[in-house]
Amino acid sequence: MPMAPGDGDGDGDGEGREDRGGLRAALAGLTTRGRSFLAAGVAAAVCSYVLGQADLLRVGLLLAVLPLVCVAVVYRTRYRVAGSRRLSPARVPAGSEARVHLRIDNVSRLPTGLLMLQDRVPYVLGPRPRFVLDRVEPGGRREVSYRVRSDLRGRYPLGPLQLRLNDPFGMCELTRSFSAYDTLTVVPRVEPLPLVRFAGEAMGYGDGRHRSLALAGEDDVIPRGYRHGDDLRRVHWRSTARYGELMVRREEQPQRASCTVLLDTRRVAHQGSGPDSAFEWAVSGAASAAVHLLERGYGVRLLTDTGSSVPGPDSGGGFTGSGHDSADTAGLMLDTLAVVDHSEEAGLARAYEALRGGNEGLLVAFLGDLDEEQATMVGRMRHRTGTAVAFVLDGGAWSRGAWAPDPQGLEERLRMLRESGWTALPVTPGTTLVQLWQQADAQGGIQADAGRPLAGGGMTGGWA
Repeated sequence: MPMAPGDGDGDGDGEGREDRGGLRAALAGLTTRGRSFLAAGVAAAVCSYVLGQADLLRVGLLLAVLPLVCVAVVYRTRYRVAGSRRLSPARVPAGSEARVHLRIDNVSRLPTGLLMLQDRVPYVLGPRPRFVLDRVEPGGRREVSYRVRSDLRGRYPLGPLQLRLNDPFGMCELTRSFSAYDTLTVVPRVEPLPLVRFAGEAMGYGDGRHRSLALAGEDDVIPRGYRHGDDLRRVHWRSTARYGELMVRREEQPQRASCTVLLDTRRVAHQGSGPDSAFEWAVSGAASAAVHLLERGYGVRLLTDTGSSVPGPDSGGGFTGSGHDSADTAGLMLDTLAVVDHSEEAGLARAYEALRGGNEGLLVAFLGDLDEEQATMVGRMRHRTGTAVAFVLDGGAWSRGAWAPDPQGLEERLRMLRESGWTALPVTPGTTLVQLWQQADAQGGIQADAGRPLAGGGMTGGWA
């Protein structure tokens, strides 16, 4: 990010216009001290003329010329500096700190004077950092750092960096800005969850591992056309002779256990706002469940009530594998949850449509307030999955701050979900996801379908 404070190089008329504009900016940069000296000098000169005092005129000229000389010195300062910013890390959980490193390089042949740095940061990240740098030698550099912290998730721009130039007497001050900025992503808090047994896991792992292709004999091979880079040892000569082109055996592909994490973001379903609200608990819970299941080797999709999913349909139907893909998907989901906001949807119809054609091995839902119609629709989602666990937030309890008699029939909604095959648990203030996760396991919800074939053909079993 190179910058040349006070630099007005150019050609012809363009140089004259730029110099005049830069001079006006320098005059506008007079500080209160500089303006006071200039005003005092002009007043002394006028008084000397009225009173006929020549000595007073000399004093007035000295007072008026000094700030103008300082303006000229700052304006004619021709050195170039380059600045850079580095975030460590660039993605942090809510409530955690990140450190911002700033580096200033003097790329000119002249030493700089006193430099004052100021970085622009949103107010939710803390006060605006300011630094004073002493003389920087030609080719030298200075490094400073500051910390930022936010309890609110989101994406926050940092920058641009501002450089402020002062003369030694403090008469004139010029501010120049770099053009580049960086973005700090504050993601929801991720709570470590205990290991429990999940239904549907054996679709790709454990003792019940199944292959997508049966390789009992040559007649069971499903070939495909040869692609550049394929191993010639996989050429299937019988199919090559039959189709008249080079065919190779397909690689064995394990069917991975799949899971959908459903997040209800409807504005009508959540009461209150802020880091301690029910909606933020749901977002944090969805992030914790998604990351936990990805670490256990699941293919995870994040789905909201609007019907949008992460990863999208172009990523293998919204599911992902393990290893590096799992880490990338976890980052993508956390980035999405960092900026997720309330939706204006009235119901969960779009989420239901997104699940209708799917073959979900496990469904984990974080739901807000449900009326009878939406509870019925959520109950029908159960028929599209192997196992379904719902964490239903009691909006009334969150708004009152403590458990109280439920005026909206939460127990009735929970009963409807349980009759549909869900393991439904109420969420009240002060309850942690770890407690609810263990409670769902104790109630047999997470392993409720152990031993029953899933829609994908796998028998449940294995440890998450």
